[in-house]
Amino acid sequence: MHVELRQAGSNRLLERLDLDDIPQPGRWLVVDDRSFLVLQRHHRYQLRSGRYELSCIALQVKAQKQPADARWWQGRWVIGDPSCTYNARSPLLRCAVLPEGPCDRCAHHTTAAAEP
Repeated sequence: MHVELRQAGSNRLLERLDLDDIPQPGRWLVVDDRSFLVLQRHHRYQLRSGRYELSCIALQVKAQKQPADARWWQGRWVIGDPSCTYNARSPLLRCAVLPEGPCDRCAHHTTAAAEP
């Protein structure tokens, strides 16, 4: 599938690729030696013979290296310790208390109550 990598915010075209597995928002994509966080995914269609067909997928990305403490948790990527009460449980932000991390240096690091 044809994929366009576009800079989030400016929509500037960064690169065109052919990928078999298109990443969903919230996942990291590594292309050559560059790493991107996928923020949005847009499908582009083209009218051919009276029918619309998927022509490419545009990924809004942010150049970002995957943090060392990123982990797969409940079907998505999160940064830091997702069991901490203050963790944002997001691939974009670790927490409100110590966003730059790491979690083990935070004086407010506490474990959340067990989730069902």
